[in-house]
Amino acid sequence: MDLSGRVWGATKAERSASYPCDPLVAARSEGWTRAVDVAAPPGLVFTWLRQLTIAPYSYDWVGFRGRKSPRVLLPALPDLSLGQSFLVFEIAGFTTDEHITGVLPEALAARHGHMAVSYTVRPRGETGSRLVVKVVAETGATASRRLRRRLLAWGDLVMMRKQLLTLKKLSEGSAASAAAGPAAG
Repeated sequence: MDLSGRVWGATKAERSASYPCDPLVAARSEGWTRAVDVAAPPGLVFTWLRQLTIAPYSYDWVGFRGRKSPRVLLPALPDLSLGQSFLVFEIAGFTTDEHITGVLPEALAARHGHMAVSYTVRPRGETGSRLVVKVVAETGATASRRLRRRLLAWGDLVMMRKQLLTLKKLSEGSAASAAAGPAAG
């Protein structure tokens, strides 16, 4: 069990793999990796990831001021674009059906240290996916900055675990509905 708050659900290979967010933090940094299997195809999981541009899908009372993250796929989401809001980040890169990568805006980075994140989706088996998120966080030189980073890692772990499990549930529900579609009518 990892007591640092840096890992949840990720394999050793996933923790050591390269991610699009890795080169986006120039300062000394550490990585946090979280992962979950999803019984839904990568394209569907990615469609749910796109909704992170409008809602956090975690503990909504904390991260969304009490509003509820949508439980249905919204058809009118704008196309992804560089600089677009993505949770507390701005999109720095994306590849449809593969990843969305963001960086912390400068105003937040000045206060909390530089951070970047990649939400990645990879095929798993014939119809499933592996959703892996890597966060790269500047470590900071002072003891107080290191303590804040450790507390932030634990807070992020709690929030992101809920987020990934929610996205898993919603993606799997959408996959099941699509599979039952014609027979259900």
